[in-house]
Amino acid sequence: MLFETLATWFNRPVDGWLIIGFCGQGIFALRFVVQWWHSEKQQRSVVPEGFWYLSLVGGLTLLVYAVKNHDPVIVLGQLAGLGVYLRNIYFIWQVKALANGKKLSQPDMRS
Repeated sequence: MLFETLATWFNRPVDGWLIIGFCGQGIFALRFVVQWWHSEKQQRSVVPEGFWYLSLVGGLTLLVYAVKNHDPVIVLGQLAGLGVYLRNIYFIWQVKALANGKKLSQPDMRS
């Protein structure tokens, strides 16, 4: 019902791509709920690990949707964000590897 109502408002049929777009946006928005919940639990501002994974999955889903729909604004915005999400996930993995006595190789970030 929700998808049909939104599709009517935007004069667009409900198809798999519209549902993918809404799911991507929902995953992307869920990251803020996760961050808020963790901050409330700790009574201070924190960015939990799950925030970055939700950002990555939501961002990738929205990127695929944007590419399919030829939307350069969303494509560029998601590409920029994906670099940040991947870098933060790398840092998380690096800390975990060091805690387990291993060392991740440093990616070459030079152009």
